[in-house]
Amino acid sequence: MAAADQTVLYEASKGVARITLNRPEKRNALNDELIASLKDTLRRAHDDDDVRAIVISGAGSDFCSGADLAALQRIANASVEENLDDARSLMELFVLIRSVRQPVVAAVKGRALAGGCGLASACDIVLAARSSRFGYPEVKIGFVPAMVTAILRRNVSEKRAFELVTLGNEISAEEAVAIGLVNRLVDDEAFDDEVDAFLQQFTKTSSSAVSLTKRLLYQTDAMSFEDALQFGVDANVIARMSEECQQGIARFLMKE
Repeated sequence: MAAADQTVLYEASKGVARITLNRPEKRNALNDELIASLKDTLRRAHDDDDVRAIVISGAGSDFCSGADLAALQRIANASVEENLDDARSLMELFVLIRSVRQPVVAAVKGRALAGGCGLASACDIVLAARSSRFGYPEVKIGFVPAMVTAILRRNVSEKRAFELVTLGNEISAEEAVAIGLVNRLVDDEAFDDEVDAFLQQFTKTSSSAVSLTKRLLYQTDAMSFEDALQFGVDANVIARMSEECQQGIARFLMKE
């Protein structure tokens, strides 16, 4: 595991890479160091053949409260080029989450707000404690959840997305599930155990099939129907030729 004074902790065991935002005194607020460390640990997990799933959580009582005060102060005084570089760094993180081959799961306790809510919704799956809260309050300080909108629009309906980003209100975990922002609720008292049990499901599936399915799901977003089907044909052939698929078919036939 990473040293306790680092902004992001990393541990890989039993097929799961555990990434922990480690700024509990700042409600795990995003800053340059944390974002850079997140990208480094995601790449580390991607390169580890033993890792079948990745989970991102927050130390302390909150998942992530968004940008920290120092980052907001820099934004107010930064040049156009500096703001572009800063925004692109966060964009790289969101793209990386979709690019790593393993499923990335956000395990949310407490609040996931602004960029923190964006980080959670950028993950492939979101598990939320029943007491957790979600929201995009940027509009209340004249800011725009710009990149997050691209993610949110793919998670919920257009009208719910509009309401969330233009009013900036917090919503409960129950409502987040109802609108499709969160996959499922987890009891607060059994949060760690239930999250672990969920993650272990990925250790029983084919890692190559899951990776190919993840790529197929996201890369067909902007394709025409016919192009998406053709991409599916290619993925189908790749899957058939994989060692895991051939071994799986052999095991299945032996049972018949």
